[in-house]
Amino acid sequence: MYILLVCWVVLGLTPVLFSTHDLMLATGRAGAPGRLTVISCQALGEGRYDCKGRFVPDDDALKTKIVQASPDSRAGQSFRGRLDVGSGRVVRTGTAGVLAQFAVIGLTPLVYAGLPYTAMFALGVRRGRRVAGRLGVVVAAASLVLVVIGVAAAYA
Repeated sequence: MYILLVCWVVLGLTPVLFSTHDLMLATGRAGAPGRLTVISCQALGEGRYDCKGRFVPDDDALKTKIVQASPDSRAGQSFRGRLDVGSGRVVRTGTAGVLAQFAVIGLTPLVYAGLPYTAMFALGVRRGRRVAGRLGVVVAAASLVLVVIGVAAAYA
């Protein structure tokens, strides 16, 4: 049972570990600022798309380049973003970009919401289990709202 609890903790940390850099790009703390214009989106099948865009940096020292655009983009769409020079990806900045990144980070409290109740159950603790369960439902609901808002912002 303890191995499952450790796996649960690792699973909850995964969204934070893999989306922290994108959140830094969305908030403007990293990357090169500029404007991305989506020039083409090609359907790959099964609801997947491959989109390319032209990134024009604000800094004249950097060159305009063709980069991988977000798969939820539409051809002709233009928005402010930050270029991750290492990977060549552009992340949308501003409120919509930050909310979109919180869609992934919001999964962490959603995963952890049931952990206290489950740990108490596994350890045989009866006192406080009902409160832990109710609190877990509240945290899960709030986290789910954050995820839905983030997904809606990503597709807006």
